[in-house]
Amino acid sequence: MDSSPRMYQQSLLQDGLCDLLENDKFVDCVLKIQDQKFPCHRLVLAASSPFFKAMFLSDLEESKKREIVLKDVEPGIMGMILRYEYTCDFNLTEQNIPSIFSVCVSFLQEKRVCCNKIKRLALTAREFICERYQVIVRHQDFLQLGPSELAIIITSDALNIDREEQVFESLMDWVRHDETNRVKDLPELLHCVRFRLIPLDYFKEKVESHQYLRFSQDIKKELDLVNDAYRGRLPKPSKPSDDGAEGGEGREEEDDEEEEGYLPGILNNNPRFGMFELELILMISDTGTVAYDPVGNECFVASESTEIPKNHCSLVTKENQVFVVGGLLYNEENKDEPYSSYFLQFDPVSSEWLGMPSQPSPRCLFGLTEAENSIFVVGGKELKEGEHALDSVIIYDRQSSLEMLFHYMKCMRRVCVYNPTKFEWKDLAPLKTARSLFGITVHRDQIYVVTGVTDSGLTSTVEVYDIATNRWSEFTEFPQERSSLNLISMGGFLYAVGGFAMMPSETSEEPVPTEMTDIWRYDEPDQCWNGILREISYAEGCTILPVRLNTLRLTKL
Repeated sequence: MDSSPRMYQQSLLQDGLCDLLENDKFVDCVLKIQDQKFPCHRLVLAASSPFFKAMFLSDLEESKKREIVLKDVEPGIMGMILRYEYTCDFNLTEQNIPSIFSVCVSFLQEKRVCCNKIKRLALTAREFICERYQVIVRHQDFLQLGPSELAIIITSDALNIDREEQVFESLMDWVRHDETNRVKDLPELLHCVRFRLIPLDYFKEKVESHQYLRFSQDIKKELDLVNDAYRGRLPKPSKPSDDGAEGGEGREEEDDEEEEGYLPGILNNNPRFGMFELELILMISDTGTVAYDPVGNECFVASESTEIPKNHCSLVTKENQVFVVGGLLYNEENKDEPYSSYFLQFDPVSSEWLGMPSQPSPRCLFGLTEAENSIFVVGGKELKEGEHALDSVIIYDRQSSLEMLFHYMKCMRRVCVYNPTKFEWKDLAPLKTARSLFGITVHRDQIYVVTGVTDSGLTSTVEVYDIATNRWSEFTEFPQERSSLNLISMGGFLYAVGGFAMMPSETSEEPVPTEMTDIWRYDEPDQCWNGILREISYAEGCTILPVRLNTLRLTKL
C-alpha cells in the first residue's frame, strides 16, 4: 500500500494543530513552569502523552484547572516537549539531553506505582546489558555491580558474546576492582561461567593457574568437575527435590516420565546468544537484504527495507559494521537539488538501515573502502552539474562524523595505495593486464583481482598481488569471462558471486550481456573454481559483502 496519502494526512493534521497553537485558538489549558506559561490543548496533550492522559482522566485537582503548575522541569525543556507533541520534531543536543534525562528519572522515582511496570523496566535494562555486554564490561559502572546483580547478568543465555572466555575475564576484572571484599563471592559466581564452552588450552593456562583460583580447595574441587567433563566423565545428574510432593495418580505419571536431573551449574554448556553468529554472504539490493550461509546452504532475511538505492556501494568494516553509500535518487519536485544520495548503516538488532550524514554531493559508481577508522569514497560519477567523472576522494571519520573532500590526479590503469596518515597516494607495481569492472578482495594478506573488462573485451584471467614483495602473479583462471564480479574472502575461502557474462538470448543467437546469479568457491588443494550454487535469485542487482550475523535474529527463507 502506498504510504504517501497517510503521510500527507499526518502532515496536514500537524500543520493544523500548530496553526491553532500559534494563533491561540481553542486553547483550553495553560502549563505554568516557573515564570513562563505555555498555552495548549488538553486533547493534544492527552493524545500524545500518557502522563497528561492519566492526569486529565483522573480525579486529581489538576484535571479541572485551566492553569496547571509543573515542577522539576525547565521551561526550555518543556517547550521542546510541547513542540514534539505538536510537530513530531525534537532537537536533541549534547546540552539538553542531561536535563531531559533528569526529568524522566524524577518522574519514575516519584510515580513508582504498578502501572509504571518497574519489572518490565528492569528486564529491559538487563536485555540492554546482555546485548551490549562486550562494550559495557569496559565501563566503570560494570565494576560497581553487586554480586547478585552480576550473577543475574552472566547467568543469562542472552549474552551477546562469541567466546565464553569473555565472561571469565570480565568476572576476574570485577573481582580485581575490590579484591579484598569480592574474592569470597567467587565460588558462587564461577557457577555462572560455562567452562565447557572454553577451549581446554585456555582452561589450563588461564583458569586453573589464575591467582584467585589456584589456592582455594573449594574452587579446585569445582574445576576438577570441569576437567572430568573435558575427558567425557560427567557426574550423575541430581533430580529435583521431592519435598512436599503429594502421592496419587499425578505422582505416578511423573515417575513414569523419569524426570531428567540437573548437572552442577559450572558444567552448563548451553551456547550463549552471541555464539549463533555465523559468517554469511550478505546481498544488498533495493528489494531487500538477504544473507546466505554457504556452509549450511541456507538463506535468511536480514532486512525487508526497500530504501536501498540502485547503483549504491556497500562496505563492511573490520568491526563488522555494514554501510551503504551513494546511489542516486531523483525528486522531480525539488528543482534546485533534484538528486540525493544515501549514506546508511545496517543495525543488526532492529534489522533496519539507519540514516547517516549524507555526502557533500550526490555521486554513484565510485570506489569505497576503509582505513584508520575512516571511510573513503573514491571517484565515481556526479550528475549534479551534468554527468562527468570525478577525481576526488571523500573521507568520512566514523568517530567525529565529519567529512572531508580531497582532489587527486586521476589514476588510469595503475595500482596505487593511499596513506591516510600522510594524505598521499603512492604508485605500486602495475597490473599485468589493464582492466576495469573486476572483482577484488584481500585474501590471506594478498590482493586478488578476478575477471573484468580489457581493451579487447571480457576476460577470465586472475592476478594476485603480493603486498610484501610488490609483485603481481598469474592465478587460476575463472571458468567464464565476466565483468562486475563480486569477490569476497570469508571463512578461509574465496567466493565469487554473480557478475555479467555474454550469453545467447531467447530471441537471438547473438550473445548479449546477461546478469549471472551463481556462487563459486575456490578450492585451494585442487587449485580450481567449483560452483556451489547454480542460481540464487536474491543476488540479482546486489552488492555483496562477507559479514557476521546472528542467525537467531534472522528469518529463514
